[in-house]
Amino acid sequence: MVGALVLAVAWLFDVSVSHVTLLAPVVVLVAASVAGLAVFWYRAAADSLRQSRHPRMILGAAAAVVAVGIVLTVLGVELPRE
Repeated sequence: MVGALVLAVAWLFDVSVSHVTLLAPVVVLVAASVAGLAVFWYRAAADSLRQSRHPRMILGAAAAVVAVGIVLTVLGVELPRE
């Protein structure tokens, strides 16, 4: 598992495997932190959605925001940067 993670990070960031191997403990800690935060936010969102009065409206609005983002990205629209 750690080997696959090291190879994925080396490929993703275009860094040599030997450099990533030296940083393997850091890579594992960061991956575990990201996974833990993802589980936490998923559970919080699921609990909030369960207690909501209009879960379909919330899911529809979230899907609409994602769809608008995808359409704007495909069309090549860039938001102004300040």
